[in-house]
Amino acid sequence: MNATWRIVNGRIIDPVNSRDEIADLLVIDGRIAGPDQPVPAGVQEIDAAGCWVVPGLIDMHVHLREPGEEYKEDIHSGARAAASGGFTGVACMPNTKPVNDCAVVTAMILGRATDAAVRVYPVGAISQGSEGRQLAEFGEMKAAGVVAVTDDGHPVRDSQLMRRAMEYASDFGLTVISHSEETALSTGVMNEGPVSTRLGLKGIPTAAESIMVYREIALAEFTGARVHIAHVSTAMSLDLIRAAKARGVRVTAETAPHYFTLTDEAVIGYDTNTKMNPPLRSAADREAIRIALADGTLDAIATDHAPHSILEKELEFDAAANGVIGLETALPLTLALVRDKVIDARRLVELMAVNPAAILAVPGGGLSVGAAADLTLIDPEREWVYAADQVVSKSRNTPFLGWKLQGRAVLAMVGGRVRHTLLS
Repeated sequence: MNATWRIVNGRIIDPVNSRDEIADLLVIDGRIAGPDQPVPAGVQEIDAAGCWVVPGLIDMHVHLREPGEEYKEDIHSGARAAASGGFTGVACMPNTKPVNDCAVVTAMILGRATDAAVRVYPVGAISQGSEGRQLAEFGEMKAAGVVAVTDDGHPVRDSQLMRRAMEYASDFGLTVISHSEETALSTGVMNEGPVSTRLGLKGIPTAAESIMVYREIALAEFTGARVHIAHVSTAMSLDLIRAAKARGVRVTAETAPHYFTLTDEAVIGYDTNTKMNPPLRSAADREAIRIALADGTLDAIATDHAPHSILEKELEFDAAANGVIGLETALPLTLALVRDKVIDARRLVELMAVNPAAILAVPGGGLSVGAAADLTLIDPEREWVYAADQVVSKSRNTPFLGWKLQGRAVLAMVGGRVRHTLLS
């Protein structure tokens, strides 16, 4: 039986139930209890004074590297990193070894996720082996537990295959997540522009992303299917998504904290921890992303948590792997948007909890009476330094090491069980 808790003096921010108030929250046997329900004897009390009490954060785009590359991360280490960042659920991408393109791999992932620190939601591959030739068995994977499909890391180049994927996914109530990249254009290693010219590095133009975003929107509009655009990084892509939403196209989109925090100027110095795909873009693109988070063009903030060891990162910039970790820094970087008045606290909860749950059709996103007690306590003022010896992930590939951050998850509760706490 799960513990029973009374969380007192916190600011409850629950957009699903239109709540933003200082109040107490009761958890009985792992579920949210009503305000009129008697407080049982022996209740454990958590003083949340000065903290926000919000639905558990959900990261809809992570790479847990298991099976196949457990030296970078595994399901349990990634889940612990997620909990320390305030997440209570993560959706793991299928580019494992072997690829999660069948029920056997899906079941294995869920089996290994038993008693992980957070809820783990597998995402299946669109194509067999993510090779872009033949569709995977969506129905089989859905029955085994996948919550969406994507060939993330490998764009689906064949437009007919992507059309069939959208139609097939619709039959099973699955959302297609698009890694939008025109590979013929994305042969560089950073954003194409003045900085890449100065550094002598081959660039990737913004059109490499937006061309494929246009295709996905066109196919979604044609088929009537849902499509979700992963890791949006450019103003041009946002213009397309904004216009498509205005026409009623069933498109949603996410960005990652590094795209609204850094620009391609961060690559100066050739730090391979600033190398990711899509790459860090210009200041104008960063500003467009900040605006899109506020106006609803972007629906979610996801980390694209991509652990790599020093074997893949301590190389020449051209040869280094793409990707950065992000589970432990996403919340404070997003809280910076709140302090800058780009978004408010309610919008943060929508972007990091409400909308990811809705897009993936998974439990969570609210603090409704009777729901599982998946919740996060956030101290928006706590200052801390993200030091290498404090990183919970197995990998250290992040451009934010040594940064002084403000705001932190001080507790993560999953089904009434405390999975992370900094409270005394």
